[in-house]
Amino acid sequence: MKPKPSLPDAAFVAVIAIAVIAHGDAAAQRPSRQQATIAAPVLTVDDFALAVVNDRDADVKAMLARGMDPETVGPDGNPVLITAAREGSARVIDVLLAAGAKVDSANAYGDTALKLAALHGHLGIAKKLRARGAAVDHQGWTPLIYAATGGHDDMVRYLLAEGAKLDAVSPNGTTALMMAVREEKFSTAELLIARGANVNVRNENGASALDWAQRSGDGALVERLKRAGAR
Repeated sequence: MKPKPSLPDAAFVAVIAIAVIAHGDAAAQRPSRQQATIAAPVLTVDDFALAVVNDRDADVKAMLARGMDPETVGPDGNPVLITAAREGSARVIDVLLAAGAKVDSANAYGDTALKLAALHGHLGIAKKLRARGAAVDHQGWTPLIYAATGGHDDMVRYLLAEGAKLDAVSPNGTTALMMAVREEKFSTAELLIARGANVNVRNENGASALDWAQRSGDGALVERLKRAGAR
């Protein structure tokens, strides 16, 4: 008979056990090939702008933490703060301002976040921007002219209370009252007249608020302007 193999001694068993355990720990700590190839998705300006438009403040905050610039210019050509103001993305406005977005950054047309908020009637956003020092008046088109163009009476009242110039003129000589008349925003025109707007300003083509009212055929507005001294 073949002799039975002797059992390994205790020391040998201990060495084998230690080796197995060590190998297991190393394998557990070593990432698999699949795990090693997984990386965070690449951030794009399009992704960032989409999150801004949809007021996804948590996503915007996360993207800023990963290196996106709060002054990023989106696909629409606007600094993202302007896009947020235009779209009414109030939560994102807070995130961008907290991250250092410049409150009076302008696009290629000279529009600022406050101007676009005024044009679209986003009063809450206008107040946030003013709290951060946004200029209420600019050379050229002003937030008040934009608010009157959109017919946003509450915005007009707010901007006037903030010191906006009632008869500020655009580069082509147009005032807030003239734009309200041109866009047939009767209540806004009435509000501006009641606040003392100059009814006889003429633009670079010689047209006045009364001329535009007459062209629109709005008899009530024509009469209101005449009562205020338009000629």
